Amino acid sequence: MSTDFNDSRNSSDIGGPSNSTVLQEPIDIQLLAAESVIWTEKNVAYIGPFGKFPGKVVITRYRMVFLVGDHGGKHYKRWKLDVPLGQVSKIEKIGGQSRSAAMRRDDNYGFIVLCKDYRNYKFACLPTSNRKSICDALNRYAFPISHNFPLFAFVHAAESPRSISDGWKIYSAEGEYERLGIPSSRLWEKVDINKDYKFSETYPRVFVIPKATVKKGKVFLKKVGEYRSKERIPVLSWIDQNTLASISRCSQPMTGLASKKCIEDEIHLANIMSANANCRELLILDARPAVNAKLMKAKGGGYEDNYTTASLTFLNIHNIHVVRDSLKRMVSTLLPRVDEKNFYKVLDGTKWLHHVQSILEGALKAVFNVDTEKQSILVHCSDGWDRTAQLTSLAMIQLDPYYRTIEGFIVLIEKEWCSFGHKFGQRIGHGEDSHGDGERSPIFVQFFDCVWQIMRQFPWAFQFTQDLLIYILDELYSCRYGTFLFNSEKIRLLDNKCAETTISLWSYVLENKEKFTNPMFKVRQTKKVLYVNPSFCVLQVWVDYYARFNPHLKTPQHEDIQHSGIPFVNAKKHLMGEIMALEESINNADK
Repeated sequence: MSTDFNDSRNSSDIGGPSNSTVLQEPIDIQLLAAESVIWTEKNVAYIGPFGKFPGKVVITRYRMVFLVGDHGGKHYKRWKLDVPLGQVSKIEKIGGQSRSAAMRRDDNYGFIVLCKDYRNYKFACLPTSNRKSICDALNRYAFPISHNFPLFAFVHAAESPRSISDGWKIYSAEGEYERLGIPSSRLWEKVDINKDYKFSETYPRVFVIPKATVKKGKVFLKKVGEYRSKERIPVLSWIDQNTLASISRCSQPMTGLASKKCIEDEIHLANIMSANANCRELLILDARPAVNAKLMKAKGGGYEDNYTTASLTFLNIHNIHVVRDSLKRMVSTLLPRVDEKNFYKVLDGTKWLHHVQSILEGALKAVFNVDTEKQSILVHCSDGWDRTAQLTSLAMIQLDPYYRTIEGFIVLIEKEWCSFGHKFGQRIGHGEDSHGDGERSPIFVQFFDCVWQIMRQFPWAFQFTQDLLIYILDELYSCRYGTFLFNSEKIRLLDNKCAETTISLWSYVLENKEKFTNPMFKVRQTKKVLYVNPSFCVLQVWVDYYARFNPHLKTPQHEDIQHSGIPFVNAKKHLMGEIMALEESINNADK
């Protein structure tokens, strides 16, 4: 794809003559590598919760910034409105095509920026402004793929020095499987049948299956693949090296209305069960509501019916469409204002916490069966890249303290989400002008909400704070890094070579660990298995994330509160540092 990288544009490049010009006067905007200014518009006013503010919009290749200015248009100051264009879902013109409204100083002539996290920003255009030029510039760089432009991550990396900590190297499947003891296992084996991604395009290059299945040969495996949606066969996610209880994942079986059977699939599941001497029956956790799973039969899908070595449980977790609509309604209870008198009533109507509870209940069931019952489990939904990833990840976080460290959490995301084919490109809509795409859904956001709920209940058990969660979610949309681009490991690493042509988000995280480190983290106590309480009595709305752009609502993370509490926070961190140093010396003395 050939693209003109010259960003020195004038009005004729974007929308014809106007009084708008490319930014000439110096403004305090710290530009990233390859982030040049595309357009500036002086005759714009922001319509916000506290009224109307005249100023200018500055559009760069990476973001949109609003600068508040005086009526003379000579002095501007930086304001809080700084939106990465990757966050933009739609640019909507208001007030029709006529400038008559603008001539009347009508605030209804302008445009609205709709964001993917459901923020909305309204701007009014004055008579001398050129709304078309503004919207054209925003559309070009908010949706580069739709305009045959490269995503910002690629041009940014091309002009950036390589980081000392290369985040692309923090995860390797071989390293993680070695940590889980697979090389020395007599029952499990790492296979490379998918090394060229021809066995399953949405699966990782290598994965682990029982040795008993490996001995059956490639033809046997291909028959199992033909029976599972997208060839996503049951493979290992995690194993307890002491009890051999394991978590495996896959997609739905393609039984169809005829309830087709596959003896190879049944043998493969029996092999997973037999790899755990304590297991008498493999527990299959189907994330879907039972009625949805039955309806999928009409589309060729289905579920494991009457397997002699397995039992089936439906978890009643709803699909991407229900989740998308629920989060949109939930956020509307917090932005732009909160209905104080009816908040809990309206919140209950959104069903958001109901969905969070369903996922946590499913993850808790997985943890209980693996840890207490010593039983191996198999998790799937329809295609095995949305609800499946949520459940396996949340179970593994509770079972394995490694995933509660900063490095371990990164490995978990890379393995269960990036390598196993969560469709980040479609679910987020990176670079695509497709606001109404039904495949968009905040599944990854919902997973982070569940992680936050666990962190609230066990604040000492995680090496990181919610600041890491929020930072990752912001970069999920921004398109600054290549970590979450595209729909699978194959497309990301093989087709687009993101590990060579983009910067990893984890590079920044690893070089700035202190920003995300939890001072209450207690190494000695983190070895225990966590059991989250999914009761509505303890679940809460993640206000620090969802309501942080509501100026009327000062959350604990609000800058006004943070600023006044800085001395206290610093003193607390110092004290916690002394406590942690003392604990470390005690640990060393015990050895």
